[in-house]
Amino acid sequence: MLVYVNSCPHLGLPLEPLPDRFLDRSGTAVVCSTHGARFRVADGFCVSGPCTGDSLERVPAELRDGVILVPETAGL
Repeated sequence: MLVYVNSCPHLGLPLEPLPDRFLDRSGTAVVCSTHGARFRVADGFCVSGPCTGDSLERVPAELRDGVILVPETAGL
């Protein structure tokens, strides 16, 4: 399982406009609330906005008993 760091590659600002609200209405893109950049959920690739061609930083994670675990070394 992979998760993404909550940081837009354009300026490093958090992505969500409200806590835990990252996706567009269709559920297919993560949207940066600051610049409107759109990232594919499947791979974090930016398909539009000021960071087109960049990607969100991916971090390995594990789902265990309904809890998402991220290694301490991930730097989050």
